[in-house]
Amino acid sequence: LPAAALVRGLVDQWLYCVSVFGRFASGIPTDDEQATGLEKIVLEASKRGTDPYSILKPQEYAGSKQDPHIVPSITNKRIVGCVCEEDNTAVVWFWLHQGEAQRCPSCGTYYKLVPHELPH
Repeated sequence: LPAAALVRGLVDQWLYCVSVFGRFASGIPTDDEQATGLEKIVLEASKRGTDPYSILKPQEYAGSKQDPHIVPSITNKRIVGCVCEEDNTAVVWFWLHQGEAQRCPSCGTYYKLVPHELPH
């Protein structure tokens, strides 16, 4: 009898939770319904077609002096890694400073640092 009373009590608690919160009655919430904080900001921005945290694939540039690869940064310098050739296994790392476009010391591809502010 105590086991049956315990089970009945658990069922009553579950039914109370379902009636109060209604989660099971309406199904599983979508990402949009349950997102909060930064995740919600990113989801709303993606609906508008913007990329506030640069998480999408960047636009491609020629890498020339006239059309350098754009590197966003919240500071005035950033470490950049260049894979000089498509099938290369080594990465050439160098500091990129704000101002004029700079070349990769190995292959000569141009990069330019641009200021970027986080949206929060």
